[in-house]
This record gives sequence, C-alpha cells and structure tokens, in this order.
Amino acid sequence: MRSTLTSKGQITLPVEIRNKFQLNLGDEIEFFILESGKIECIPVTTSIKELKGFLPKPKKAVSLEDMDRAIRQRNKKYDIK
Repeated sequence: MRSTLTSKGQITLPVEIRNKFQLNLGDEIEFFILESGKIECIPVTTSIKELKGFLPKPKKAVSLEDMDRAIRQRNKKYDIK
C-alpha cells in the first residue's frame, strides 16, 4: 500500500487501512518516530471512558506518593527529564 504526500503535507490513508482500523472522519492518529528511523502511527479511536472496567481493581490501593516514586524511577531508568 502506498500514499502520496500532497503540497499541503497531507496523505490519504488507503481504504484497506481505514477499514481495518475502523477509522472515520475526524478520528485522530498519533505518530511516533522510532529509534530505527521508522515512523509508527496509532489510531486514537477509543474514548478513555470505554476502557472503564478493562483491568481488574488492584488488590491494594496505591498512594499518590507511590505513583510519583514509580514515575521517578522509570524516568531515571530511561533517562527522561
């Protein structure tokens, strides 16, 4: 599948991709540049509200301090500032 870049910097997604990911007018797509130089795009078509109940409730509640600590540790691991 191919698409051509227009003078306005736009592309048309092939119908096969639009159908497979059930993309409709106004849907958003996020783009990521990978370390390999490839581009990854992910459709953003699901409302966060639709994910309610997707994961089981944790056995133990986590405090905001614990969440902040976990985020800081992850940032150190991946050298995120």
